[in-house]
Amino acid sequence: MSSTGRRVRAGRSVETLAVTRPSGPIAAAVEARWTDRGGLVAQLEDNLTSPLIGQGLRGVSALVHVVTPTDLLQDQAEDPVERRDRLVREVRTLVLACAASAVRQLVVVTAAQVYGALPDNPIPLPVDAPLRARGQVGLFADLVAVEEALAEAAPAYPGLRIAVLRPASVVGGVDTLTTRHFAAPRLLRVAGANPTWQFCHVDDLATAVEVTLDRRLAGGLPVASPGYLTQEEVEQRSGMRAVEVGASTAGAIAARLHRLGTLKSPESDLDFVMHPLVVDSVTLSAAGWTPAYDNDLCLAVLLEDVAAQTRGAPRFGARDAAALGAASAAVAVGATAAIMRRRRRKG
Repeated sequence: MSSTGRRVRAGRSVETLAVTRPSGPIAAAVEARWTDRGGLVAQLEDNLTSPLIGQGLRGVSALVHVVTPTDLLQDQAEDPVERRDRLVREVRTLVLACAASAVRQLVVVTAAQVYGALPDNPIPLPVDAPLRARGQVGLFADLVAVEEALAEAAPAYPGLRIAVLRPASVVGGVDTLTTRHFAAPRLLRVAGANPTWQFCHVDDLATAVEVTLDRRLAGGLPVASPGYLTQEEVEQRSGMRAVEVGASTAGAIAARLHRLGTLKSPESDLDFVMHPLVVDSVTLSAAGWTPAYDNDLCLAVLLEDVAAQTRGAPRFGARDAAALGAASAAVAVGATAAIMRRRRRKG
């Protein structure tokens, strides 16, 4: 079943957009942007794998399907095998429903992490960079599986224009692996690593969706604030102390916690705090998209969100490091606890 918002300005043409995950921050930002310009929004709240989902697309000209995770507790609470199966079935069902309902455009929101963070990544990645995210499990691997299913289904429906928005780490009212990274007492710094930090505010993502629809863009579209921050800049701007761990030690800790089932995130997620991943929103920029938030502002928003989420929460110790949900945070907590134990022994 769907519900439709009806804030329409006089003199503006009415066009209906459908959004999935309407209670999430990305869908909410997209809806606010669309209704502000006089459009209507149909909120798809039903089971997205149901063959009846097409009923909610009647009269809809475009669909925005939000896949990228923004509620870590909810996302990690679901059985990972069932979650992967559901996400893949959802995108396949929605492609078919769009084609059957005469929906002209489909915008799927995944994440820039599908490109993978690798030591040999150029800065920035080229527009046609392949998807090379490492690992077969985890939230980012799920997004790769969704994109693969979408690429497999799309050729059967040439009349449906499909765009895949791949935002950098999203900030602004979200709970993600990135926010959990900054929720640890100290930031993890992997010895010898060269990470980059690039963000995308939910409001900028909403305007990117708008430009994609207005300019009828298709294909893979990176979305991010221009440039990036280095590890040193992030530490300086955040005011957080860092704890340095060797790459092999960090990987071993994360892999063991994941193997024991106490950490939902796989060891491969450490790639994103070790290696560069910088995307260039050149296609969107050429179409007229301009982000309102740079990476410094995004980092400030992220830190405010983390402060709000952790206010009043107990400090995490080594025993419950995995409760933070992110591999990098778990390693940072464990390493910090080890340092404190050594200091106490020395007196």
